Amino acid sequence: MAEYSEAVRDAVTHTREVVTTLHAELARYELVVWTAGNVSQRVVVDPNAGPGDDDLFVIKPSGICYNELRPESMVVCRMDGTKIDDTADGLQPSSDTAAHAYVYRHLPEIGGVVHTHSTYATAWAALGEPIECVLTMMADEFGGDIPVGPFALIGDDSIGRGIVETLRTSRSRAVLMRNHGPFTVGTDARAAVKAAVLCEEVARTVHIARQVGDPIPIDTGHIDQLYERYQNVYGQAGPDPTKFEQPPRGSHPG
Repeated sequence: MAEYSEAVRDAVTHTREVVTTLHAELARYELVVWTAGNVSQRVVVDPNAGPGDDDLFVIKPSGICYNELRPESMVVCRMDGTKIDDTADGLQPSSDTAAHAYVYRHLPEIGGVVHTHSTYATAWAALGEPIECVLTMMADEFGGDIPVGPFALIGDDSIGRGIVETLRTSRSRAVLMRNHGPFTVGTDARAAVKAAVLCEEVARTVHIARQVGDPIPIDTGHIDQLYERYQNVYGQAGPDPTKFEQPPRGSHPG
């Protein structure tokens, strides 16, 4: 980290603390078991220029239990997924690091990425079936159905490619990667964790509804109205770090 300015080093220190706290939230909401799952957050190196390929991100180390995570154990990576910080006790980054890096490189508006194996959302992923928008909560948070991404092997950027390709045609901030589990995104890691919590909640609710009947889809026009209200009116006045500014469909850079 010596090559970076004091401001960037301070930002990395703060981000490590934030990401550590948010991993505890995944456990608190029972979205993860053992060492599965991860949270990452982008560190913008040049705020004047905005997000770019020179940014860093902080992510969970591979194979470490949640109750053992500390800020100093969080791993700092470049946008190509390579580790740069040796202060993390020699720990290696998550096996999903290449996927997170690919998302950050290709979706510069994204500041946080989360992956879980939460039970109900992962069950939908195992079925390869999107979660249809039948709840106002889904319209609010996801702007429609939660889509399914393609099957991809772990270890390279294949999962990241599937995430980006799927979200390019959706307002959703969650994608169910087939036979794997949910990935969520947001303007920062807190927003992505919120999306992960709500993704599991609606996956569970819609599953229960289907046990007793056929859930009623929400009209597209009503979905648009609900999404607009929640994204731009709901909550208190002033900046809200959980709000996700979704660009127009098809506008993600390649």
